[in-house]
Amino acid sequence: MLLQFKTLVQPGLVHAVTTRQGGVSAPPQATLNMSFSRPDDPAAVRENRRRVYAALEIDPARVVQAGQIHGADVLVVEQRYAGRGALDRPSVLPPADALITREPNLFLLAAFADCTPLLLFDPVQRAVGVAHAGWQGTVKGIGAATVQAMQRAFGSQPRNLVAVVGPAAGPCCYNVWPHVAEQIRAAFRAQPDLLRTRDGQTFFDLWAANTATLVACGVPRDQIEVSGICTIHHAERFFSHRASGGETGRFAAVIGMRE
Repeated sequence: MLLQFKTLVQPGLVHAVTTRQGGVSAPPQATLNMSFSRPDDPAAVRENRRRVYAALEIDPARVVQAGQIHGADVLVVEQRYAGRGALDRPSVLPPADALITREPNLFLLAAFADCTPLLLFDPVQRAVGVAHAGWQGTVKGIGAATVQAMQRAFGSQPRNLVAVVGPAAGPCCYNVWPHVAEQIRAAFRAQPDLLRTRDGQTFFDLWAANTATLVACGVPRDQIEVSGICTIHHAERFFSHRASGGETGRFAAVIGMRE
């Protein structure tokens, strides 16, 4: 049900990326669908979320989710937002593809199905962030926007941040259209190797692109953990939009700090 990362196993820090196992949703959302935006029974999604919250020992009333639109907006989450989007869709916060906070007992949640979860922690300022980075968010620099927002809001120094690049479409499987490849080349002119041609198709390395973005912001490379799990290749373990032809659920990334 839960995947965790050694980089983020730190005192008082709660984090996880969910898998697709351990829930109650029916196919094609089977079984641990974490998204109310899918054509799933809302009661099933609520039960799935309650199971995850219980496993993490966090109160649903302290979980926060925003809408996601493949952008690069970052929202600073305050105590008054507690519970927004935790157990229903109508109460989600306005669209923001990254959430950051340094409030204790607030837990940030974002949903994924091939896009890249970015999890960040500042052990000095005791601040956290989660970002949703598909190819569009990656090209728009959502990782950099998140780091910069943590700098502005909390005084976080990039050199102190630790980060995880979570399970996502991998370079083994993630082929992109020519117009997408052009946008990637324009955004990452210094990293042409992020795109590789194979069998007449162009494949994009989301993991390396987001890692490069974080490093360019000043996050030390040895403080970034890359999961290396391709959600397309492992669609039996994670929801994958690409592998399912769009008919699937969403897994979640959660991060926050206990008081």
